[in-house]
Amino acid sequence: MKSLVPAILASALAAPVAAQGLAWDLPTGYAPASFQTQNVQQFADEVAQASSGRLKITLHPNGSLYKANEIKRAVQTGQAQAGEFILSGAANENPLYGVDSIPFLADSYPAAKRLAEAARPALDKLLASQGMRLLFTVPWPGQSLYSSKPVETIADLKGTKMRAYNPATSRIAQLAGAQPTTIQLAELGQALATGTVENFLTSSASGVEMKLYESVKHFYGVNAWLPKNAVVVNRQAFDTLDKPLQEAVLKAAAAAEQRGWALSEQKNAEYLKELAARGMKVAAPSEALTRELRKIGSTMTGEWLKQAGADGQAIIDAYSK
Repeated sequence: MKSLVPAILASALAAPVAAQGLAWDLPTGYAPASFQTQNVQQFADEVAQASSGRLKITLHPNGSLYKANEIKRAVQTGQAQAGEFILSGAANENPLYGVDSIPFLADSYPAAKRLAEAARPALDKLLASQGMRLLFTVPWPGQSLYSSKPVETIADLKGTKMRAYNPATSRIAQLAGAQPTTIQLAELGQALATGTVENFLTSSASGVEMKLYESVKHFYGVNAWLPKNAVVVNRQAFDTLDKPLQEAVLKAAAAAEQRGWALSEQKNAEYLKELAARGMKVAAPSEALTRELRKIGSTMTGEWLKQAGADGQAIIDAYSK
């Protein structure tokens, strides 16, 4: 009789949960005001609505449940049922995660979308091997060139101090003939004021949020790369859903991807407008600069392919068709 007590208690505790439906946690490292976070929240709301409340996804922004660099692992191990992370942040695990951050390979929203579609089969396979399923991806605005002086050709960057914050940006500086200088984004304003840095790559969003227009006056929309966030789900958690719930999740994910890409492009246009209104000279890069930057991209694509092997080559071949 005593041996039945724990089972009876467990059954009693589980009953209200079953009655209320399933609950998932979805951590993200980004702030509630970010368009990425707002898009993920809408995804969660649409799942709840489509499932008539049978599946409730609770979003945990700002790294409140897991820090940004812990989220992928948390989903992988089943500590969280779903989560959002920036794909290139996992490139040290596998170079395929960094395909969307190869500089000057896909330098527009349409090109970034084509690259995402070319990479999707390999990314699905890679995530599946780690116990996860990709739900949707959404890009950030492109990483563009800010400079304290006009830049017409790559020669204008030679000998200048270019901000670097990862191996890719250091390599870009080297190939451009600039001097890579490691500076974190939070320290960038001070570095510009003291002349420690003269130019750098970052998004239009960072330019507005960090008030970079106060320190630098030239912006060139080179869109070096458009890094993507991915929302993923633990495979086991997804597989335990019945068919209608799975379909509700996948339908909401498809809508979130389409909406998110459009929202990113819309936000980028708004940020560029604000940079110009704040006195920054916002311009497209010259044909010469575009051509020279793409040469750098070609070199760095080759270097990436040496790491990524046959799977990487398949992505580039599909993208290049």
